[in-house]
Amino acid sequence: MISLPGLEIYPSRRKVFRDRQEIQLTAKEYEILLLLAANKGRVVTYSQIYEKVWGDFPSGGESNTIGFHICNLREKLYQATPNAPFTIRSVREVGYCFEIQAEK
Repeated sequence: MISLPGLEIYPSRRKVFRDRQEIQLTAKEYEILLLLAANKGRVVTYSQIYEKVWGDFPSGGESNTIGFHICNLREKLYQATPNAPFTIRSVREVGYCFEIQAEK
């Protein structure tokens, strides 16, 4: 299990929970979240995401495909955890970074 503030990811079951409530994600959304969470605090490039999630080498245009799934993933996470202490930050023309806000 990957335990993050406000979120629990169970790789063996391919499920994500917030307060024991499952967050319904597509297979691609789940794989992207798992990759970003496993690399929290580090930028994961479009190429890295595409290779890991789609199992293929990028040939151009993958940032739009990934962006579509990131948009849906953010929306689902926000609906389930509106005050969550984490965010998926866009790094322009590079990729994405899963960030956890510092506790105050």
